[in-house]
Amino acid sequence: MSERRASALAVLRRGLRDDPEFMQGARWTAAFAIAAAAGTLLIPILIQQVIDRGLQRGFDARFIYPACAVTGVLVIVVYLAARTSYARMVRATEAALRSLRVRTFAHIHSLTVAAQNEERRGVFVARVTADIDAIADFMDWGALTWVMSSALIVGTFTAMLVYSWKLALVIVVFVVPLALVLRRLQRGMLAAYEGVRGAVSHMLAEISEFVMGAAVVRAYGLERQMDHRLKDAIEGQYRARMRANLFTATIFPTSDLFGGLALAAVFVLGLSFPEAFDLTPGRLIAFLFLTTLFLQPLGELSEAFGETQTAVAGWRKVQGVLDLKVDMTEPVPGVTLPPGPLEVRVEGVHFSYVDGEQVLHDIDVHVPAGGHVAIVGQTGCGKTTFAKLLCRLADPDRGRILLGGVDLRAVAPGSRRRAIHMVPQDGFLFDATVADNVRFGRPGATDAEVERVFDELGLRGWVESLPAGPATVVGERGENLSVGERQLVAVARAHLASPGLLILDEATSAVDPGTELILAEALARLSRGRTVITIAHRLSTAATADGVLVFERGRVVERGRHHELVEAGGIYAAMYESWLGNTRPAREGAVVKEGER
Repeated sequence: MSERRASALAVLRRGLRDDPEFMQGARWTAAFAIAAAAGTLLIPILIQQVIDRGLQRGFDARFIYPACAVTGVLVIVVYLAARTSYARMVRATEAALRSLRVRTFAHIHSLTVAAQNEERRGVFVARVTADIDAIADFMDWGALTWVMSSALIVGTFTAMLVYSWKLALVIVVFVVPLALVLRRLQRGMLAAYEGVRGAVSHMLAEISEFVMGAAVVRAYGLERQMDHRLKDAIEGQYRARMRANLFTATIFPTSDLFGGLALAAVFVLGLSFPEAFDLTPGRLIAFLFLTTLFLQPLGELSEAFGETQTAVAGWRKVQGVLDLKVDMTEPVPGVTLPPGPLEVRVEGVHFSYVDGEQVLHDIDVHVPAGGHVAIVGQTGCGKTTFAKLLCRLADPDRGRILLGGVDLRAVAPGSRRRAIHMVPQDGFLFDATVADNVRFGRPGATDAEVERVFDELGLRGWVESLPAGPATVVGERGENLSVGERQLVAVARAHLASPGLLILDEATSAVDPGTELILAEALARLSRGRTVITIAHRLSTAATADGVLVFERGRVVERGRHHELVEAGGIYAAMYESWLGNTRPAREGAVVKEGER
């Protein structure tokens, strides 16, 4: 437990060090908070003076009225000081949280695909949202409560010692066991709130997966399984929160119980033995006020402690994301690649994911500038991983990739993104218009340039057939368009980027027949004058390429032209025979049906 407390302090120290905006103006904020606490402390002292000096020997208007006026002014001063300190704290906190969110989000995007594959996407969402919100709740209220309550406790106890050190010791008799009980409860609360943060992350990950996969869930009738998983995650969060709230619900009544006993003891002893405790009526009433002021912050600190535990748990998880190693270092300033088709050389590349399992083994590939190579192989053989390395979504463990004679690791990020473009099987679209999604290929492109892309790819007729033409909103993840139409937008986006190296993950493999011809023509126009690497799922695509690479278990086991590999009778020839066998029945069936019509 001592290690956990030390760890919690280390998390807080690091958080404040890494985000200095949290401490911006902290001295003045603390000064205003202490001034508010001091003003609160002076009010019972003035009340004591009014009773003992203004009322003890009759109504002394010359003393009572000015004293009441001073008390009223103090109330206003306390309000203004507390308001100012809170406003300053919130202003600094929001600036720091904005910086932390941006930094965490940027760090997640700087991770390699290997690192990102180790964590569920919903968990990363939780880090940027729920966990940072927990920090916000603490910094907006809890941090200031620590300052004000601590100042009030110290100042109040000092005043109590001045009024009657004997009665102050009576308060200590009740506070010491209260502190021991609270300390024990707070230990459990620390672990409970760490469990809450983990449960929240798990629930958000399940919800994110459920929402993004809603179409698949419905198509395969997985509602019951997903419903069980989601309910289990929600139930887990419920149990974690109930356990944490049980500690909170126990702390407050415990504080009230000991506080009530302490007030009762002071009242009884003060009335029964005023001389023994050096008390006048005004001093006794003031002491009762001070006792209340002393005990009230203990309850507030208990609540602030709960907020602190939640914040520490959230901060620890955010820092865990920031501690994920960024394996790729971008060159500064880096080499700018020339326009036009680019030669690709892959020399002795090995690659493994974070779990250590090697995915690619000693890959050697050469694609001349303007050449077209198709990559084939069974699912899981490393084709897509190889394509991601070409885009530098990760770096090889060994070996190097040369683009236009330049090591890919030395290419400037902006130049690399312009020079390499990948069109996946299902092009991701943002919830914007068709034109805006195309413009992501080259931000800042004019409407005329976007329109010219549609003309150059032969997509003018298609885009004008949409409800609002290029201004048609595609919906979230492009749900307002068919799979084929999403691919057409992705192809147009790639054409606007004008890359020297084009990577196609068999963009026509999941397209409806009505769109396939349009897409095939657009891809043919897109590929002209560029180096093209195609991950081929249909061997008819491989047959038209300049060369074919056959991947098996992360290795290139065969290479050559289509007809050469078919004649060689190896793995590719077997794949081709199998592919022909699968396509012939479909073709023959189609002929029979046409005849039946």
